Amino acid sequence: MTVQRTRGGVAGHDAPNDVTTGGTMPSYSDIHRAVRVEKFRIWLAWLCGGIIWLMITSATKRVHIVSVITQVLLVVFGVLFTIAAISMTRRLNRKDDEARKEILGGL
Repeated sequence: MTVQRTRGGVAGHDAPNDVTTGGTMPSYSDIHRAVRVEKFRIWLAWLCGGIIWLMITSATKRVHIVSVITQVLLVVFGVLFTIAAISMTRRLNRKDDEARKEILGGL
């Protein structure tokens, strides 16, 4: 028995639904799942970054000027990273809506 290997895995099993490789168009559930994973990654990175900044701020409490600087940076970067995460989430939501309209025909 021979097994043919393709770019995405074994031929006939776990083949990617990629239009460029001659496969079928991806289903809406595939796109929705990918969007959900990306949103999870965005917010997990935001949470991890916030925890790291809180640890840094906590570690510099005893050095007054450094403590003030890290607290200001925590607030400024926290706001900027939150805005960025919300913006990326909204973009992913728009892409998900566009894919749903394209695949499901505007249902």
